[in-house]
Amino acid sequence: MLEGSEALPRSLFFEHCLLPDGWARDVRVTLEGGRIAAVEVGAQPCAEDARHACALPGMPNLHSHAFQRAMAGLAERRGPSNDSFWTWREIMYRFVDRMTPDDVRAIAALAYVEMLEGGFTRVGEFHYLHHDRDGQRFGDIAEMSAAVLAASGEAGIGMTLLPVLYSYAGFGAQPPQPGQRRFVNDLKHYARLLEGAEQHARSLPDAVVGVTPHSLRAVAPEQLRDIAPLLQGRPVHIHIAEQVKEVDDCLAWSGQRPVEWLADRVGMNAAWCLVHATHMTDAETRTVAASGAVAGLCPITEANLGDGLFPVETFLDAGGVYGIGSDSNVLIDCAEELRLLEYGQRLTRRARNVMARGAGESTGTALYAGAVAGGAAALGVAGGIAAGRPADIVSLNLDHPAMLHRQGDAITDSFVFAAGRSAIDCVWRHGDKLVSEGRHHARDRVVRDYAKVLEKLIA
Repeated sequence: MLEGSEALPRSLFFEHCLLPDGWARDVRVTLEGGRIAAVEVGAQPCAEDARHACALPGMPNLHSHAFQRAMAGLAERRGPSNDSFWTWREIMYRFVDRMTPDDVRAIAALAYVEMLEGGFTRVGEFHYLHHDRDGQRFGDIAEMSAAVLAASGEAGIGMTLLPVLYSYAGFGAQPPQPGQRRFVNDLKHYARLLEGAEQHARSLPDAVVGVTPHSLRAVAPEQLRDIAPLLQGRPVHIHIAEQVKEVDDCLAWSGQRPVEWLADRVGMNAAWCLVHATHMTDAETRTVAASGAVAGLCPITEANLGDGLFPVETFLDAGGVYGIGSDSNVLIDCAEELRLLEYGQRLTRRARNVMARGAGESTGTALYAGAVAGGAAALGVAGGIAAGRPADIVSLNLDHPAMLHRQGDAITDSFVFAAGRSAIDCVWRHGDKLVSEGRHHARDRVVRDYAKVLEKLIA
């Protein structure tokens, strides 16, 4: 059990509970060893039950760069020319240049505490900060990965660690830039990094380690070919088609668009998560949907960076699967990611309830359930409140003004579009109650450590 958390009762009773097949009333969830042992619908509360008004399954956060939490709000000044992802990236390089492993641990711990308070119960940490400040490898090549894993253990969040292969600065194997020296590995050292990360991950109860080519611009075609033996049985994540410049550069290099090139030359399946995939043709969108690959959407960061909007309607019409991620962690809020995903579509299409696919369907429930299923698949776990699955549960306060007298789908609609994270009451993660009345039990200590690091990095 996580230090400072509350022991999980044998059973939880919820008046309202979102199950994989929809909302149910009077649900008892029995827990054992950090997992859900049984779910009983239409139950009567017992004296030993811990009673709560409403339960949602914990939300997977399929894409995070935890260290970027420390620079949230520090890249909002206009530069001498049009700002974009590429100018933001230069600020990020300068900021990250000073971080030690312990700095990364403290920053990530705060990000993970905030994720739990915001309804995320597992994170996919897309981790590319590997080396010391001079670019030299640590004696333990996975020391930075160990720092991230320690932070997840400190906060109690579930971890799917995604150590990144990053070798080049651009398409055509361009030499890495000085600002990328802390990221760069060849394939031999990447295999060692992956092995070291897996060893460190054994300290956590249900950690998963995936394989992560950073992007088509940061790896060479032969690396994607030679990495194939490492893919077996692991989640595979890649940044792709996030910005128009990336698409244009890929066309100039190969004559194909990024998703088109990946589909033709490498292939993809349900083990893959294509992060962002913002700029796709209809044909590319249908190809991704047909492959079963998860689209990793990060609406807050994509809006913050001015990336653009994912082609949701075409993707969903083709049976596509998606999840959400907090990416740069400029704002960590599960409900806000879902709300902005829908609102972006409303603004471009001048229509309402775009993510609901049929007449009378709840948009909030469709968003929430879709992101739970897709996010869990992308992170190599099973999601949802069902027997045999992790005991990752979020309770909502139905006395919140925006939640009063709501039942069924009106609960998810009101949570996503009205109340947001302020309605989150408790969060359980793998047998531990980590959040009560919206506050993580370790928040004060984690914030103190974080403040010391920020004083050093920013002063």
